[in-house]
Amino acid sequence: MSVKSVWRAGLAVLPLLLFSGCGYHQVGSAAHVPQGISTLAVPVFQTKVQAYHTEVAFTQAVVRELNTRTKYKVETSSGDGSFNGATADAVLRGTIVSESVAPLTYDQNSGQTSSYLVTITAAVVLTDSGGHVLYRNDQFGWHEQYQSTQDLSSFVQEDSAAVRRMAQDFSQALVSDMLESF
Repeated sequence: MSVKSVWRAGLAVLPLLLFSGCGYHQVGSAAHVPQGISTLAVPVFQTKVQAYHTEVAFTQAVVRELNTRTKYKVETSSGDGSFNGATADAVLRGTIVSESVAPLTYDQNSGQTSSYLVTITAAVVLTDSGGHVLYRNDQFGWHEQYQSTQDLSSFVQEDSAAVRRMAQDFSQALVSDMLESF
């Protein structure tokens, strides 16, 4: 066998070796969600923190992300998996476990905090209608920086805007992890 033939054979086999056993799958094919799942119920996330409406922002962002990126019919529900008189194939539940706000940067002139870092940790579980766990992450964390202001009303407005931005980023990461993780 000539050197040229060996190279050709090696080049022909190389793509097969690269994609076999490496966890390769097509984008959009769910690693944790079985084929028979077509409807997902997403009850409003629970919360163990005192922050105002964080759980609502996170739930809305996850529902929006699932509707945008997947083929599943996604509905919010009361928590039992039922919606519109039917039972969902799977239920995605979340709980905001912790939320902290920490000073991040300081104004050198005034010595006051000029930005904060808000960190949120959530527990998320996806179960099928039989109660079997399809996906679970008890420490799914996310953080976002926001600027401080001297005006209290602006500070509160920026705080909720930071939570909405964080919820959007959180939901993108969660749906990616749930559907595309290897």
